Amino acid sequence: MTRPSTAPARPAPDRSPADRPGAASFAAVRPAEAAHTATSAAPFDPAEGVQFLAPDGRLRRNARNEPYAAIVDALDEGTLRALYRDMAVMRRLDAEATALQRQGQLALWVPSVGQEGAQVGAGRATRAQDWVMPSYREHVIGMIRGVDFVDLLRMLRGVTHGGWDWRATHFHLYTLVIGTQALHGTGYAQGVALDGLVGTGDPARDTAVLTCFGDGATSEGDVSEAMVYAESLHVPEVFLCQNNQWAISVPTGVQAARPIADRAAGFGLRAERIDGNDVLAAYAVTRAQLDAARAGEGPGLVEAVTFRMGAHTTSDDPTKYRTRELEQAWAERDPIARYETWLRHDRDVPQTFFDEVAAFAEAEARRVREAVPALPDPDPVSMFAHVYTEPNPVTEAQAAWLADYEAGFEDEEA
Repeated sequence: MTRPSTAPARPAPDRSPADRPGAASFAAVRPAEAAHTATSAAPFDPAEGVQFLAPDGRLRRNARNEPYAAIVDALDEGTLRALYRDMAVMRRLDAEATALQRQGQLALWVPSVGQEGAQVGAGRATRAQDWVMPSYREHVIGMIRGVDFVDLLRMLRGVTHGGWDWRATHFHLYTLVIGTQALHGTGYAQGVALDGLVGTGDPARDTAVLTCFGDGATSEGDVSEAMVYAESLHVPEVFLCQNNQWAISVPTGVQAARPIADRAAGFGLRAERIDGNDVLAAYAVTRAQLDAARAGEGPGLVEAVTFRMGAHTTSDDPTKYRTRELEQAWAERDPIARYETWLRHDRDVPQTFFDEVAAFAEAEARRVREAVPALPDPDPVSMFAHVYTEPNPVTEAQAAWLADYEAGFEDEEA
């Protein structure tokens, strides 16, 4: 994995919207953005990045993925099955969380349907000592790191600011402000380097930080600033950009005329573009990037080209800005379907395994369905507990006022 000196030359993108999926309806409302629809929603091109599993489930070997082939070949049967289990269970829990939100049990839900391949591959590539700085969509990475899905939903129900022990899981709390976690990741990675946890050669000691964000975050200054300092300070950090094609309703082509991975050259980062719907590519490339970061080779960037099959959140209606035809085209590239095809036909994984995974996923969905409505409401005074690191007279006065106010109702009832 060499550090690129210049971005590879590519032909200028065709700005004509005429033959692009959904371009006609999109152009009628937002003509300037419709001109970029093809570059933002076009299928992954294997010539421009790393892909092992094609959409039809066939394993392909070529010069582009050869540097990572040894990592894929070394995967044992247990890990191969775990990759499928993680994706399938997350897909089922995603549907359950959406239903809970529609029933009023969650304030909001952030779907990850379609992005399971990128997330599971990257999550499984981390080591126990690594740290993950998520955005708000990396639910399955949290589960891989040991976070209970019910605990992930506590914040989205509005009963806590967090919900899990990020120190124990090395999976930080969700960040709803777009892009800020990139700065957090760079700062934490600097601390890792200052602690001497990089380049020791000890696989149980050397540590890296995986920082996750979407294509929309790359338009935020925080992400660019984080990359500048990550490289200048030579920290052990890997930026995982899940390019799911849409920053809510804004297509990627409006945010960038070239692939996001091309930006890395300007920051001096290692970079690789992958098929984000191929869990093997996501695992292998993220694993290689994390290994390099732990070895002291500095930061890197992985652009996982995928597609958000559902809404941005449950408050969003994607039918207003994209077509069914476009969604169907990407559904045919589903990360779970292609991986299942490969497991069945190339690895001879029996039907009993898939039945067991489906049964486990249903049991988990049932557990979540029963647990979430029973989550206790917090004591209102707890809202003042973590505003400042030290006691503050302003918040103490506000807490005292609230206590007196609530006591007044108790006096009336007496």
